[in-house]
Amino acid sequence: MSSTTLAERPAPSAAPRPDTAPRRRTRVLSLPEARWAGAATVLFLLALPLQLAGAPAWAWGPLYALAYATGGWEPAWAGLRALRERTLDVDLLMIVAALGAAAVGQVMDGALLIVIFATSGALEALATARTADSVRGLLDLAPATATRLLPGGGEETVPTEDLAVGDTVLVRPGERIGADGRVLDGAGEVDQATITGEPLPVAKGRGDEVFAGTLNGTGALRVRVERDASDTVIARIVHLVEEASETKAPTQLFIEKVEQRYSIGMVLATLAVFAVPLAFGAAFTGSLLRAMTFMIVASPCAVVLATMPPLLSAIANAGRHGVLVKSAVVMERLGQVDAVALDKTGTLTEGTPRLTDLRPLTGSGLDEARLLALAAAAEHPSEHPLARAVVAAARGRGLTLRTAEDFTSTPGVGVTATVDGRVVAVGTPARLINGRTDAASAEAAALATALEETGHTAVLVEADGVPVGVLGIADRLRPDAAATVASLRALTGTAPVLLTGDNPRAAARLAAEVGIGDVRAGLLPQDKVAAVREREAAGRRVLVIGDGVNDAPALAAAHTGVAMGRAGSDLALETADAVVVRDELATVPAVVALSRRARSLVVQNLVIASVFITVLVVWDLVATLPLPLGVLGHEGSTVVVGLNGLRLLREAAWTGARA
Repeated sequence: MSSTTLAERPAPSAAPRPDTAPRRRTRVLSLPEARWAGAATVLFLLALPLQLAGAPAWAWGPLYALAYATGGWEPAWAGLRALRERTLDVDLLMIVAALGAAAVGQVMDGALLIVIFATSGALEALATARTADSVRGLLDLAPATATRLLPGGGEETVPTEDLAVGDTVLVRPGERIGADGRVLDGAGEVDQATITGEPLPVAKGRGDEVFAGTLNGTGALRVRVERDASDTVIARIVHLVEEASETKAPTQLFIEKVEQRYSIGMVLATLAVFAVPLAFGAAFTGSLLRAMTFMIVASPCAVVLATMPPLLSAIANAGRHGVLVKSAVVMERLGQVDAVALDKTGTLTEGTPRLTDLRPLTGSGLDEARLLALAAAAEHPSEHPLARAVVAAARGRGLTLRTAEDFTSTPGVGVTATVDGRVVAVGTPARLINGRTDAASAEAAALATALEETGHTAVLVEADGVPVGVLGIADRLRPDAAATVASLRALTGTAPVLLTGDNPRAAARLAAEVGIGDVRAGLLPQDKVAAVREREAAGRRVLVIGDGVNDAPALAAAHTGVAMGRAGSDLALETADAVVVRDELATVPAVVALSRRARSLVVQNLVIASVFITVLVVWDLVATLPLPLGVLGHEGSTVVVGLNGLRLLREAAWTGARA
């Protein structure tokens, strides 16, 4: 990362964290789909034990009937509306199958079908609502109002959407910037992690570009507006997330086509099974019974359970180990990835700057401990991330910090304070040295350059105007980063790519440490999306791993997105398909391997279910399949595939995936 100066930050209460939008979350029970599904499930669970215990039908029959009504009326109504548009979907087919099962006395089977599909619809509605919440909440990152400067020298408070290109706005310390623009006057340090992912505030001065929604730390800025509110980087992030989410529609269209063909085939086959024998003189009751038996044995219950138990078991197992996979569809898609793109700050690194180097200058008379104690005492009143890193390092070594007096902070330069009678300055080497050519300054400049070339932020310490040492600060690499990169390379067969908004020097240094050769640095959110789409266009299924608001569009554009949960932004957590709750990066390749195991079990189960259904259907068509035997075969296939899928709940399944 580039050299960034030390300056006092406003108190936490002065402004909200810039990458955290006000929380908007749809409550589960506020969705009608969830309320109906919950009611159907409760009624089913009340009726089932009564039936199994041998209670009279009047005790459990009405409960099943209510379960049919509460869980089935919405998909039935949707199916009927689809019929008016000459479309037949699988939801309506399931209602017909459930009613058919009830008509021949298999009330419990039909109720189970109703509960499964009602619950699935509720989960889909909740996922859609939560994603919409997070995207709308992102717009709250930009302030509602801004201070616009008038030509006559006055100022007025206006809604940010009323700002026009060419307006000049005043951004005071602790305020969020209301529009994308360029600094006309003033100096400050802007926390723009929401846009670039840079872990540290960036010094801004005349001519520098700033973004809406980012936080001005210290120093007032006069900013000329260069983009309309609808065209700011934050607004474009929202658009990119929505657009990328829509690109997943082709998969949904494919599923709908399969459902349509299956539904039409089932209806035609059932009608044929009933009508053809009847036309050749068969008894009405026998034809109806054969048709109802066909409806039961050809029911997709076994197919549904062939798919869901392995995926849901894998989801549960991953959840026990700190990975939240949001749906069975996501669990299946994770196993399909064959390329990986990773963010840097907060993903491969911890996202928190730490002191890594202490370099006392020759002739300063200080050792490392005394240099650190001097710098930490001066930095102690500051809340800047670099200052906190220095103070934390001093406390970690058990050093006693002297009281600092006459503390001042200058944006773009650093801090000064009086410590034990000495005037101590801590800040950017280039600004503090300012062209001096004495031996101490030359040595400090050389040390600072060497640290910056290795991707560190260099901080100069002066005492009474004389350089006495240089500190090196860097974001610490996660302990499991290199092993994770190697595992992902082995799983996908291709080397991961690093996509970061950080500077190229810091990105290249970190990439070399973890074994990544393809590095793309200095990227804005749209650049990350372009890089992902480039690989997708080449036929790759890309897994993106990130944590910030700036990663959200890429997470949405990717085949599958995974967010780091501990420090991840709300938008990244909602947009991502999976969340690493405990920030253990090594769990990502493990869940990919677990997904592949789940997909193989899905294939096994589909084969088992298909064999059962085919045998029973053929038996019913060419001979006489007794209804009890048909039900036994149908339920038996359900039990077999269910137990096979539950194998992934075992701890051994996760252990094998980690290995």
